[in-house]
Amino acid sequence: MSDDMISQEEIDALLNGGAIPEAGGDAAPAGESEAAVEAPAADSSSSQLDDVLTDIEKDALGEIGNISMGSAATTLSVLLGHKVSITTPTVSVSTMSIIQEQYPMPYLIVEVGYTIGIDGNNVLAIQAQDASIIADLMMGGDGTNPDTEINEIAMSAVGESMNQMMGTVATSLSTMFNKKIDISPPKVNLIDLGNEDKVTELVGENEPVVRTSFRMEVDGLIDSEIMQILPVSVAKEMVESLTNSAQAEESEPEPAPAPAPAPAAAAPAPAPAMAAPPPQAAPAAPAMAAPPMGGYGMAMQPHVATNVPVQSAQFTPLNTQPVQVNDANIGLILDVPLQVTVELGRTKKSIKEILELTNGSIVELDKLAGEPVDIQVNGKFLAKGEVVVIDENFGVRITEIASPAERAAKLQ
Repeated sequence: MSDDMISQEEIDALLNGGAIPEAGGDAAPAGESEAAVEAPAADSSSSQLDDVLTDIEKDALGEIGNISMGSAATTLSVLLGHKVSITTPTVSVSTMSIIQEQYPMPYLIVEVGYTIGIDGNNVLAIQAQDASIIADLMMGGDGTNPDTEINEIAMSAVGESMNQMMGTVATSLSTMFNKKIDISPPKVNLIDLGNEDKVTELVGENEPVVRTSFRMEVDGLIDSEIMQILPVSVAKEMVESLTNSAQAEESEPEPAPAPAPAPAAAAPAPAPAMAAPPPQAAPAAPAMAAPPMGGYGMAMQPHVATNVPVQSAQFTPLNTQPVQVNDANIGLILDVPLQVTVELGRTKKSIKEILELTNGSIVELDKLAGEPVDIQVNGKFLAKGEVVVIDENFGVRITEIASPAERAAKLQ
């Protein structure tokens, strides 16, 4: 730069936000010009993703996700024994590579394929720490101290919960689309989105996908985000199914209104003038009102029943005396075999406790030592007794026959 004055070229460079060129008039660095060239490319890529779905299609997918995930939250609440709420979804178009950049953390990827009604698959992504809490609740824990590592048993537990959830979603979609929709068993994989190159085989890394994000809360244990990732073709098929179902409901014919009462018969219009008959013709018949005409020009003959005898219905009075039961033929069923079962007691165990049983484990029952045991016939409570030993075999001595009231209480 000259120490005397600033040239017009230098003033233009300052106004344009660039560096002041040297006296030799060197051009701007190559990196700056390349960045200026690459900037419009990024904008065009973003616009291409925005053009994949229209606003109406995004609203339709949001409504589909809102209804289906609402029913899925109810199913998950029953499985976990805790209140589950899933908020209104947010629909956007992205790619798997962009999702990996935005969420570089371990996720449980659940791949579900549609077998009937929809051609394609979808992916459900849950954070690994949330999946570990769900697995702990599924196996009888309280969810406050889950295992940091998800083992094979925990993966199976989460897979079962996802299977139940997506089954409920398929049922909701069947109702919305008015056609049967079924799914295949889910495939569950633990993938670190920050390190893995390939998340799923269903879609490519740079292929546009529809991402529907939900906020899931589980009774103070989970407050996180889950994602449903759909190929664009599957998302558009869902929107089309929803639209066709709505149009089918609108096009259903309304019930025909009741026919209006027929008007009274009027005299026929006068016939056109005709030539007078010859003198020897027979006299004309007396004029009568024409009967009303029905379809296809056929006369409708009214049918009125007259002189029909009408009387009140007569019923035989009810007999309040007890019905006599004839037990003379009870001998026909005396040789019917029945299964007699003696129940020592019962208990309840969680899946986790059942899986921990080994040889030598002791299972505590709800019966006290020396308390009478229940005797059942074909699964129905009949009597109580005590256990005895007869020639090195167990037996039971009946001590009390249950009354009908006790048997009814056992049935409840």
